[in-house]
Amino acid sequence: MVEMLLVNAAVLVAVVLVLWAISVKIDDVSFIDSFWGAGMALMAFTSWLQLEERGILAHLLLAMTAAWGLRLGIYLLRRWREEGEDKRYERMLRKDREKGRFAFAALTKIWLGQAVLLFLVSSPAQVGILSSDPAQQVTTLTIAGLALYLVGIFFEWVGDWQLSQFKKDPSNKGEVMDKGLWRYTRHPNYFGDACAWWGIWLVAASVSWDIALWTVAGPLFLTFTLVKWSGAALLEKGMKYSRPGYEQYKKRTSAFIPMPPKKSA
Repeated sequence: MVEMLLVNAAVLVAVVLVLWAISVKIDDVSFIDSFWGAGMALMAFTSWLQLEERGILAHLLLAMTAAWGLRLGIYLLRRWREEGEDKRYERMLRKDREKGRFAFAALTKIWLGQAVLLFLVSSPAQVGILSSDPAQQVTTLTIAGLALYLVGIFFEWVGDWQLSQFKKDPSNKGEVMDKGLWRYTRHPNYFGDACAWWGIWLVAASVSWDIALWTVAGPLFLTFTLVKWSGAALLEKGMKYSRPGYEQYKKRTSAFIPMPPKKSA
């Protein structure tokens, strides 16, 4: 299996270098966000391709990862095309751009670092596919993982759609999105992400609990980054300045796990 994972890593590095070269050419790394999901789908696909025989769990893990990753990749690519350079990356690389070190900084600070994290987070899908036995059948744990995954897909897909519709209305500029799923959690899309990957991890665990042990760092890290690092925490830092009503929204709305809104703030 180690050799197969090395093949996956080599494919990932090759694709990342091509995308890095494109980002240098256009002087913008922001489209890396769209590769986050698409890259995980790619890792699942390269794992699936390396199997001589494929059983139902291998097919299921590939389908789950591909559906999540390709939808997210397309959604974020379209958003980048519409909105342009992401201010987060512009701030991160501003000094390097001014000093003529944009290409090197983009590679070391952005592309290679994200490739490592992408490989880690997608490890349940990769190892689950590569370790699956064609004779293995669906178990109760498999169904539980699929159910959790579908809950995540619902929150992520519907949450993203509701937000995109909200942004399309010019009258909502500067307003806080607090309707639909956003009424119950400030980050339904991030909550959905976490559920989807914990679901994939459970399906991988139904292949073998050893896999669950060795790959649990993937969903753990993803949940941490969504809640405390580059996800919700980073996004909310500037919200109180760009969205006047955001502080009141925070007081009445759950930060992550969907809950009924508080009646008084």
